[in-house]
Amino acid sequence: MSIEYLLTALLVVASPGTGVLFTLATGLSQGVRASWLAALGCTLGIVPHTVAAITGLASLLNTSAMAFQVLKGLGVAYLLYIAWRTLTSRDALTPGGESATRPARELIAAGILLNLLNPKLTLFFLAFLPQFIDSHASAPLWQMVELSLAFMLLTFIVFIVYGVTAAVLRRQVTARPQTLAWLRRGFAAGFLALAARLALAER
Repeated sequence: MSIEYLLTALLVVASPGTGVLFTLATGLSQGVRASWLAALGCTLGIVPHTVAAITGLASLLNTSAMAFQVLKGLGVAYLLYIAWRTLTSRDALTPGGESATRPARELIAAGILLNLLNPKLTLFFLAFLPQFIDSHASAPLWQMVELSLAFMLLTFIVFIVYGVTAAVLRRQVTARPQTLAWLRRGFAAGFLALAARLALAER
């Protein structure tokens, strides 16, 4: 596994996206443990995309306009729901509020859905992984699995860093009502922007 791959994957993982926003919001509202669960959910949400890329199922999204549009529509709808919930819930970023009582399975499921309902992620792996496969490798399939696992591990580590940092700062940030209101609007706007970007995405 090359350093070039690891650095490229790190840049991709660390770039702001749905998983990053979700993990940050979870860390701010529910603390360190919840941010770990959010990071785990987002990481698990990558598994179907890597499996699709490895087995060639991603080609279905690349060739079938209907399959791509259906998955994209579901992803946009879910992002809009998350944006609405973040904006309208007074407890969305408040420590000790209703959001703090969300069970672990809900946090993990939410993280999985955020990544699962993004068809561009499948196409990304389809285009990204093969670039780093050794053409002379005796087991290219295993090499793709190895690269996928490394990408997932990087995702988990980076998201934990984001989430734990937010959790450490949450008391200072959320103790200020005005700051809290702006944060809520900022996260909601971020999810709306990601929904718009996904809605405009082409295969």
